[in-house]
Amino acid sequence: MATLLHIDSSVLPGEASSSRSVAAAFRQAWEEQHPQGTVVHRDLAADPVPHITAAAWTAGYVAPSERTPEQSAAFAGRERLMAELEQADAVLIGAPMHNFSIPSTLKAWLDNVLLLGRTAGANPSAKGTPVIVVASRGGSYAPGTPREGFEFVRNYLQAVLRDTLGLDLDFIVPELTMAPRNPAMSELVPLYEASRQRAFEDAAVKAKELAERLAA
Repeated sequence: MATLLHIDSSVLPGEASSSRSVAAAFRQAWEEQHPQGTVVHRDLAADPVPHITAAAWTAGYVAPSERTPEQSAAFAGRERLMAELEQADAVLIGAPMHNFSIPSTLKAWLDNVLLLGRTAGANPSAKGTPVIVVASRGGSYAPGTPREGFEFVRNYLQAVLRDTLGLDLDFIVPELTMAPRNPAMSELVPLYEASRQRAFEDAAVKAKELAERLAA
């Protein structure tokens, strides 16, 4: 039975969040393909993981028998998060753009799961695990747009998820999500609606394709 690790990080709840909505559609399609499977859901906005501390960081490079009580306690939380990543057959991450980058809660999760010599390095422990990132954003930062140079979500996550953790990375990008709420963007509403529709279609297709790939 397949296990999906589902990470949400948007501060907005439910349908108010494009990343949550599209991720939920992916998850629903996934569960239809894996009715006996398991979904491990972490809502980093509702239940954030601790930001990395000196004790949690240094504990990763000290033998367990040599850790201080503070290091052992701090590393226990990191251990749970890394184990969830390592045991997942696929990962789904909602990563809305907050001020040109990812939410700090998602950065905290990444800091906790990234450990050189285990999840990162020459032979990452979750290497090859497929990960779908729903990278929603209020405007458009696509190549050729005026704000292309402000795109720090996909670039950063490619460096961390693909190049460092060795995951098999793919994106779904709902954009222009502020158009319905910002009068200055009203003329972009049709483009927003088209992007949203593509995102939901991509979620359904990618979930099915991934399910078939894992079953092969």
